[in-house]
Amino acid sequence: MATSGVGVNQECLSTYQELKLKKAHKYIIFKLNDTLTEIVVDKTSKEADYEAFLGDLPEDAPRWAVYDFEFEKAGAGKRNKLTFYSWNPDNAKIKQKMVYASSRDSLKRSLVGIAVEIQGTSLDEVDYDTVLDKAGRGA
Repeated sequence: MATSGVGVNQECLSTYQELKLKKAHKYIIFKLNDTLTEIVVDKTSKEADYEAFLGDLPEDAPRWAVYDFEFEKAGAGKRNKLTFYSWNPDNAKIKQKMVYASSRDSLKRSLVGIAVEIQGTSLDEVDYDTVLDKAGRGA
């Protein structure tokens, strides 16, 4: 349970395992339920297009996501890194931003195997090249 009193729904963990072990999803987007008491799965997709993933992040509401980020490393070939996103856009409501920020660690700790963490308040902070730069370090 997070410091905010928010729990993680079991579906979040099982869906993450499907992504991690079975490659059943390319990404998962998580959100707080309507009463702000539990983290739930908002959306999953098998769509590999990074722009489609970014399009699924709301412009005015926080979310968390895990994306199976695939990239080429010079001399090392293809790499994949499970990337955790904390999406907290500038124009989200203050209360939402605070509850999401205080609940993030609860979700992140339950997702074993995350290699990269990205925090974004605008699309330029989560664009492909920014994430590639971070994911490519030490790959």
